[in-house]
Amino acid sequence: MSASSASFYGPFEREIRDDIAHAERSGNVWSRSMRRSRAFIARHPLLQVAYRIAIGVVGTAVAVLGLILVPLPGPGWLVVFLGLAILGTEFHWARRISLWGKRMLERFWTWWRARRAARQARSTG
Repeated sequence: MSASSASFYGPFEREIRDDIAHAERSGNVWSRSMRRSRAFIARHPLLQVAYRIAIGVVGTAVAVLGLILVPLPGPGWLVVFLGLAILGTEFHWARRISLWGKRMLERFWTWWRARRAARQARSTG
């Protein structure tokens, strides 16, 4: 995040970004526990196949549920991206789609903030 774009972020957005950065750090307790669990699964081929199938079923179900919720009021797209994040833990194609979605969302918010700032500048100036 650049210094010029930092002025656009409100306290809530900064808090969310800080929480995400904290969760993505590999040193926290949750990450260590997940790495140990994943290493155990990787040592057992049959368990690994079952794990990948379970992740595929759960991630697909969550993503499809999100698509069903899109036209309804509520967090439809958020649920879709949650499903992609679940799938992205095991499938590279889902991780790429999820990263693309994050980039597009960041571009949208940058555009939105610039538009809002320009509108405020016109109304006060």
